[in-house]
Amino acid sequence: MADEATPLVGIIMGSKSDLPNMQACMDQLDAFGIPYEVKIASAHRKPLEVHAWAEGAEGRGMRVIIAAAGKAAHLGGVVAAYTPLPVIAVPMKTSDLGGLDSLLSMVQMPSGVPVACVAINGAKNAAILALQMLGTGNEAYRDQMRAFKKDMADA
Repeated sequence: MADEATPLVGIIMGSKSDLPNMQACMDQLDAFGIPYEVKIASAHRKPLEVHAWAEGAEGRGMRVIIAAAGKAAHLGGVVAAYTPLPVIAVPMKTSDLGGLDSLLSMVQMPSGVPVACVAINGAKNAAILALQMLGTGNEAYRDQMRAFKKDMADA
């Protein structure tokens, strides 16, 4: 994790059990050289902690938040309620419904509280989307995205 720079991306997940799946997100952000912060807090078990973390994210320098959760998966929506920053949700695959429960919880947000959503266990794509969002205000990140897409096309 990039400790020396101010985190531009906040990664929050509802449980330590989400860490192995979210490693692809962290690895991709590392490859892009994007500093990030990781927080583990459940929207249901630690709502005040989630509230404080989300509300303070912008002040800590973050520009995008990635929220991963499974089952009821309200974490992304709760975070989005407390920050003006864009939130990317990563639905975690579950043993109960294969992640469909997580996905539906994330994409069925009420009007006024949007959350972008990637595929079930789509952690790597969340990092790529974060780079694209950061690139809207930063030419270097746009160039990096162009190079990433070119490398994919050339592979």
